[in-house]
Amino acid sequence: MRFLVLVLFALGISYAGNFTLASDDLGGQFGINQEYNGFGCSGKNISPALRWSDAPAGTKSFAVTMYDPDAPTGSGWWHWIVYNIPATTVNIGTNASALNTLPYGAVEGVTSYGVAGFGGACPPKGDEAHRYIITLYALDVDKLDLPASATPAMVGFNLNAHAIGKSAIISYYGRK
Repeated sequence: MRFLVLVLFALGISYAGNFTLASDDLGGQFGINQEYNGFGCSGKNISPALRWSDAPAGTKSFAVTMYDPDAPTGSGWWHWIVYNIPATTVNIGTNASALNTLPYGAVEGVTSYGVAGFGGACPPKGDEAHRYIITLYALDVDKLDLPASATPAMVGFNLNAHAIGKSAIISYYGRK
């Protein structure tokens, strides 16, 4: 355990044992609400409600990403990127992306679908269920100075450079 704490300290990420991300909209499996509407999928494309607590000391803003490492692209698939969430925020409501009810100042970045906003799950038919990792980042800056058109890789680089804590939820989804 000491080694892990030292490694996290060396990487600039604080040990935030109580930093917790949760959702009443998600269980271990996504449903039709979180399925994309397009690319051969016919879901409702509703972004999940998220809530969090016990952010690390020094948190100045938050960011949320949803990533599918199992997408058959060679580099995964980014489904949702939201950054510049004020440090006073403790939740995001159901369908906040489509309803434009994200916290004031938050920026939705471009996803792998090529547009900003929530893009739900749409794994190829017949694939094993894919993992969808929703990660909440506690950041040491008030905002990331990035354009809304920044690529997912550029946003990810900046998130990791400024992360002082992370918490994640993993859900699964497959199509027959």
